[in-house]
Amino acid sequence: MESLPLFDEPEQFDRERLHSKLAALASQDIFIGTSSWKYEGWIGQIYSRDRYLARGRFSERRFQAECLREYAATFPIVCGDFSFYQFPAESYWQRLFASATPALKFAFKVPEEVTVKMFPTHPRYGTRAGEPNASFLDALLLRNSFLDLLLPYRERIAVLIFEFGAFAKQSYQGIGEFLDELHPFLEALPPEFRYAVEIRNQEFLGPRYFACLRRHGVAHVFNAWTRMPEMSEQLQMPEVFTADFTVARALLRQGRPYADAVAAFSPYRQIRDPNPDARQALRGLISRARERHEPSYIFVNNRLEGNAPQTIEAILD
Repeated sequence: MESLPLFDEPEQFDRERLHSKLAALASQDIFIGTSSWKYEGWIGQIYSRDRYLARGRFSERRFQAECLREYAATFPIVCGDFSFYQFPAESYWQRLFASATPALKFAFKVPEEVTVKMFPTHPRYGTRAGEPNASFLDALLLRNSFLDLLLPYRERIAVLIFEFGAFAKQSYQGIGEFLDELHPFLEALPPEFRYAVEIRNQEFLGPRYFACLRRHGVAHVFNAWTRMPEMSEQLQMPEVFTADFTVARALLRQGRPYADAVAAFSPYRQIRDPNPDARQALRGLISRARERHEPSYIFVNNRLEGNAPQTIEAILD
């Protein structure tokens, strides 16, 4: 499908300056990128409209297929959220890794097929909506359908993220029940990758949860999310650093539902709602990584402030 852009190109974005700052940090093993990358709202910032013309018109199809290579001209890393919704085929992985320069690193969200305990009551789950997930924390399924396909690209993969949505009381009465299932799952994971866990139950954040992750060398994901403590608060929690690397995902302002952020910020052309707390927390993570000489992987979502590249620019300024 081909179409004209729905907006003019934004002005006054210094892509080369941002690239230089990000490259300097990447040389210190501090990798900063965005959550996903196929946003036409970034044309004029990260992307050049002329690269995606077909017969003189902007081609959405060409943009979707080719923009990752241009993304990599600015950012050293990207988080692929798409993998949360599927087990991509081997051919898909081949195309994806071939579509960007070898220097670009990736993080991927692990498919929800192994991280959802009970399928949400949402139309996309069809007859499974509201039903228990028989594949929850199935390490063998994960290895056969996901990890084995990624092994040829493991040098380019920074971290794999297990995102657990908020568990209802009917799933777990407390943290102990969750950890009883999480521990053997983490124990079974192959050692070729780094892993990180992101939870959405703030009551789980505590010594037992952090100890479980530390036992397996798995990182806690510092996350800005509607029903989670601010990242600045998470940073102050005892024993919160559970691995020899750090992962952060700045996703949403506390208290703001995802759908509200989409409605307010699309098509993500500019910052609409600055979040000083999240910015300062990410600066703190960067400083800590420098001091300790530990790898750090930081991802910013458009839904945090309205435009992830501008948010990253502001953090580094």
